[in-house]
Formats: sequence, structure tokens, C-alpha cells
Amino acid sequence: MKVSWVSFAPMQAEIKDQVLNKFEEMYNDSNYIQGKEYKKFNEKFAEYCGTKYCIGVGNGLDALMLILKAYGIGEGDEVIVPSNTFIATALAATYVGATPVFVEPILEEYNINPSLIEEKITSKTKAIMAVHLYGQCCDMDPILKLAKKYNLKVIEDAAQAHGATYKGKKAGSLGDAAGFSMYPGKNLGALGDGGAVTTNDKELAIKVAALSCYGSDYKYHHIYKGNNSRLDEIQCGFLNIKLDYLDKWNANRNEIAKKYLSGIHNPKIKLPVVHKDNYHIWHIFAVRCDERDALEKYLNEKGIGTNKHYPTPMHLQGAYADLNIPKGALPLAEEISSTELSIPMYYGMTEEEIQYVIKALNEF
Repeated sequence: MKVSWVSFAPMQAEIKDQVLNKFEEMYNDSNYIQGKEYKKFNEKFAEYCGTKYCIGVGNGLDALMLILKAYGIGEGDEVIVPSNTFIATALAATYVGATPVFVEPILEEYNINPSLIEEKITSKTKAIMAVHLYGQCCDMDPILKLAKKYNLKVIEDAAQAHGATYKGKKAGSLGDAAGFSMYPGKNLGALGDGGAVTTNDKELAIKVAALSCYGSDYKYHHIYKGNNSRLDEIQCGFLNIKLDYLDKWNANRNEIAKKYLSGIHNPKIKLPVVHKDNYHIWHIFAVRCDERDALEKYLNEKGIGTNKHYPTPMHLQGAYADLNIPKGALPLAEEISSTELSIPMYYGMTEEEIQYVIKALNEF
């Protein structure tokens, strides 16, 4: 039996006619940049996240970078980021000239450990990037409390958390601003690259909108040295359709996760832990195993797809060799990198596929 690590087929089949009809409508409309679908998406996604504003941008990295840029964070500043995340989080700080400062995670939850942040705060610190990794929100209350104490901005990296909640509030509405990715594999994914910024800060929203469009507040009038990072009109049309299905698709992922959590009993397999205040949307179902490479080979031989998030931590990547952080300095990030394995998780998995994965893991 074969079980892909991810499949878009069930989701795509469900909305195929709507997507094709929407494409024909947009094609005939001939308005491909910041048209009515773009405006509609900004309104719909802001309402969905529980924020006043949403600005569609080119991708998730740009979303984070534009937030930092709009807040005036740059050369000589420091930004707290988790040691265990995709490199885009740190790159956003680098792109504006700031230095990423890594803080270790809570091992079982994978997210940044709030109790370790304060010791990394200096006079140069300007923001905390709270990454809601794998679809689970960070423990935000202590992070927000620290930010208030030190007058820091809290920026959510919600690239993997569309629809996730913390104490009943949706990701994207928990900090000063949030960056989302709409990369195709996300729970709310475009059919290409895409991203968005959500916020309740009107001044920030206006500035991000300008910065994302050549620094222009209206055509040929440039008030900032901006970027070209606009969410494509056609992608907005597709996302407007998919947003109506997102809660249903997330609920299905939750049902799959419950079966994994209750059905996998192999002591060699360390299962993820869901924080009591969270609704996890399971963008990724990550397990850990001290024999990760052997487990991966075993599952792949059984036709079960896997992935690793992320096999080399950021501080040991060549991109950040200039930070001179030695191996062993961030042991939890290194442990996750060497033991984490992502198993199949996608909308529309069959019961047979789910049970096949569970059986295989229990027999390892």
C-alpha cells in the first residue's frame, strides 16, 4: 500500500469546478493586480482571523520582512526568533539588517519556550517573533507580558497556523501583527506563492500596503523605498474559494491527529503534545525517534511518505555561519533536527491509510 506524505487530490477534487469557473471569470475580467478578488480576500481573511486589517503580499517571508520594515526595525537591532523553525523566520530579520537571536523551544510542543526569552533580551532587542510551528500556537500570554515589560513588538509567524487558536483567539490576532504564507502545501494554500499580513494596527497596515507596492500610497507617488510584493489577483480568487472550506479541512486533520495520538503506542515514537489552551490545526504531524533515519527508511519501504522538519538547524546552516554559534550551543534545536520525522497528514486521508500508518509505526 502507498500513502503519500501529502496529497492535494481530495481537496482539489472537492473545489475543482469552482476554481476553474473562477479562473475563467478572472481571465475574462482581465484585472490581474489588486482587483476585486484581492480586496475581497483582504476583507475575508481579516474577518476570519479576527483582525481589522489584512494585506495580501507575495509570500510568507515578505510578510514578515514587511512588518519588521514597517516598524522601523533594522540595522543594529535584534529580533528574538525560535531556534527551531524554518529559516524564513530568521531571514526576515536579516533582510531588514537586524540580527536574529535564537531561543530554544519546548521540546514536546516544538514552539519557543517563553521562560527562556527574557535572558536573551538586550537593549538592542526590538521584537519577538512567535512562530506557531506545525499548526500549534505558541503560549502567547507570557510572551505578550514580556513584550509589554520591555516595550517590544510581538510578531506572529503564522505561516503554518491558518485557523489555529489560542484561548479561543485565532492565530494572526494574538500579537501586534502576523505574517502568513499561502504556499500551496499550507492548510490555506494558493496554487503558487502567496502571503498576507494581519493586524489591528491601522498605521502599520497602511505602511505595509505601501511598502508592498513600491513604497507607493497611490500610483507614481512613492513615500518609502518599498518592495514589489503583491498577492496575485488570480491567487486571491482561488484563496477566496478555499477559505470557505478551511475550517472543514482543519477539522478533518484534527480527526486524523486524534487517531494517531490514540493509536500509536510504540515507546520508540515520541508523539507531539498539544498545549491545553490550543486548537491545533496539524499542518504537520511531527514525531520524534532516536532512530529517525532507520524509521524513515522502514516507512518508505512500506510505501509511507515522510519528510523532515528541519534536518539542519538554522545556526548550523552556512547562511548563518557569520553568527559563529557552535554545534551544541542550541541542543534542543539540534535534537529536534536529528530526531523529527513528519508522517502523512492531509485532508481526505482514508481510514485504511490512517490505520496502515499507525500499524507500521507500532510495528517498528
